[in-house]
Amino acid sequence: MRAAEDAPADAIGTPARSTRAVTVAYAGGAERRGPLTLGQANMIRCMLRDDPAYINIHAVWPVPEGVGTQAVIDAFRALVERHEALRTTFPHGPDAAPREQVVAAAGRFTVTVVDQAEPPPDAERYSEAERYAEAVADRDRVRRFGLAEEFPLRISVLTRRGTPAFVALAASHAATDAGALAVLHDEWRTLLAGTELPPLTAVTPLELAAEEASPAGVRKSEASLRYWERILRTGPQAMFAEPHAVPPEGRQPQLTLRSRRGARALARAATRTGNAPSTVLLTAWCALLAHRAGQPACVIALPTSNRFTRRLTRAVTTVSQDALLHLDVRVPSFDALLRTAFGGVLDAYRHSRFDALRLWEMVERVTDERGSHFARDVVFNDVSALAPAAQDADPPEPGPGPELELCRGPGQALPTRALAFAHATTPLLHLSLWADPALFPRAEAEGFLTGLVRLLEAVAEEDVPLSALGAVTGVRPAERGPEWRRVDGCWVSPPAVADALGRALDGRPVHVTVDEAPDGGAGPRLTAYVAAGGDPLTPERAHAALRDVLPGRPGLLAPHRYVIVQDPPPDGGPGSTWTAQRVLAEGDGRKRQVRQVGQARQETAGAA
Repeated sequence: MRAAEDAPADAIGTPARSTRAVTVAYAGGAERRGPLTLGQANMIRCMLRDDPAYINIHAVWPVPEGVGTQAVIDAFRALVERHEALRTTFPHGPDAAPREQVVAAAGRFTVTVVDQAEPPPDAERYSEAERYAEAVADRDRVRRFGLAEEFPLRISVLTRRGTPAFVALAASHAATDAGALAVLHDEWRTLLAGTELPPLTAVTPLELAAEEASPAGVRKSEASLRYWERILRTGPQAMFAEPHAVPPEGRQPQLTLRSRRGARALARAATRTGNAPSTVLLTAWCALLAHRAGQPACVIALPTSNRFTRRLTRAVTTVSQDALLHLDVRVPSFDALLRTAFGGVLDAYRHSRFDALRLWEMVERVTDERGSHFARDVVFNDVSALAPAAQDADPPEPGPGPELELCRGPGQALPTRALAFAHATTPLLHLSLWADPALFPRAEAEGFLTGLVRLLEAVAEEDVPLSALGAVTGVRPAERGPEWRRVDGCWVSPPAVADALGRALDGRPVHVTVDEAPDGGAGPRLTAYVAAGGDPLTPERAHAALRDVLPGRPGLLAPHRYVIVQDPPPDGGPGSTWTAQRVLAEGDGRKRQVRQVGQARQETAGAA
C-alpha cells in the first residue's frame, strides 16, 4: 500500500499516523492444480480486458470492540488456511490468458497496519473514520491484481493508538465475489468471537470446475446460453432508454437505506403472500424499477443469486456469473407479479452457469442480427442470507434502530446504471444503492428508496394494483418526448438513430421512418434512407457502421431495412420525399441480403 499520506484529503483529513507491513505465514494445506471454473474464466477475462476499478471489489469491516490487532491478523491466517481460493494463483504467459488454477500448500501474505494518532472517535467522527477506511480500500481496489503471483486480498488494518477500528479490504474478483466476501466476513467475525468454525461443506473451486466439465455440467451451460439468447433477442435492450441516459462518467454516489419500518413491512408482506422475504423484496424492486423506467418488463442481473444450491451458498470462490431475470410486469397487481416472479427467479438461477466466451460470442451475434446492444443497466445483489453474523456488523445502536434513515457514502466507478446490495432484511431493512446521477439525481434516488419502503408497507396490508405504483410510492416514470417509439420491445428515438447513422457514415444525410406493421404483423419497423452521393455504399456497410456506435447509446436500434439512394431530397423533405428518390440498393445489412435494384430487374426479366 502507498504511504497513508497519499489518501484523498477529503477522506479524513491528514492526522499523524504510522504505517507498517506485517508478513503473515500460512501452512497446512494441500498443493493442487486443475482447470478454471466458468466463474473464474469469466472474471479473469474481465480483469484482463477492463479497468480494474470496474472489476475488483472491496469492503470495509468494522472491528468488534475489545479485539486486538494480532487477533485480526490471526483470523485472516485461519481463513487463508481454510479456503483454497485464497491460496490460488493463475499462471499464464505474457500474451496468454490463464487456463488453470494452482492451489498453494503454504506461503505468505502481507497485512498493512495503519495507526492514527487521535483517540477513538465519538459518534460524530465515526463516519469520518469509516470514510477514510473506504478511501483506503478503494485506493487498493483500483490497482490491477497480478493473477500469476499476487495474493488475492489486499488487507489494511486501521488502528487508533494501537486499537483496531476497521479492516479495509480490496479483493481479486478471480478469487472472490460479493457472496464470498460476505461468507468471509461472517467467518472472520466468528473467529474474532473465539468460536470454532464448522467443517467445510461448500464446494471448492477445483471441485466446481470438475462438476462444470461433466456431461451434466455441459448440458446446463448449453441450456443457459439458450435461455440468455431468448431474453437478449426479445427483451428491452436497456432498462433506462431515456433522452439523458448517456454512458455514466465519474463516480456514482452511494446511498444507504436502514429502516425498521421497511423490515416490519417486508415481514408482514411475506406472511400475507406466503412468500420468502427475499422474493417479496426482489419483486418490489423490479416492479418499482420497471415503473420508474417506463418499461413493460424488468431485465435485471442477479450475480449472487447463482448460489442457490446448498454446496454453493457458502462457497468461497467467484461464482460471479449473472442470473438474468426477465420479469414481465404487464400484470394487474403486485400479487400477480409475485406469482410469476417466483418461477422466473428460479428459471434465472438455473441458467446462471455458462461459458462466458461463448456467451459474449452470442451477444455479438445477437447485436448484429437484432441491431441492438444489451446494456447491463441494473444489478441486484442480495447477500442478506449468506452471512447471518454480518447482518448486525454495524456499530451498536443506542436504540432499536432508525425507522427510516438515508445516509450518503463514498462514490464508486461502476459500469452499471443502478447497483444495489441487500445486506439485511431483519431487524432492519439495509440496502445500498449506487445510481447514475444523470438518471437518479439525489432527490430522486432518495425518493426511490423511500418509495420502496412505502410499496412494502402497502403490500403488507393488501394487494396493490401496479397501475397505482406512482400514487403509492411517489416515484414518477421516465418522461419521453413524442419522438420516442417502442420498436422490437425497445424504446427507440428514430431521430437519434438517423443522427447516429449519419455521423457513423461521415455525415451522410439519413432519414429514418417508422413503418407500422399490417394487421397481424410483428410491430413497427424502422427504415433508414441513406444518401450515398458518389460512394458505392451498401446496407452491410451502413449496418456495420451503426453497430460500432451502439454501445452506450440505449436509445438506438438498428433499422430493419436500409434503403440506399443517390442523393437526398433537395429540401431534405419529409419521408414521402425520400421514398421518391432513386433506389440504388436495399437490404437489412445483417445477412448480406442486398438487392441491387437494377440487377434484380435483369434477373427477373431473364427468368421470365
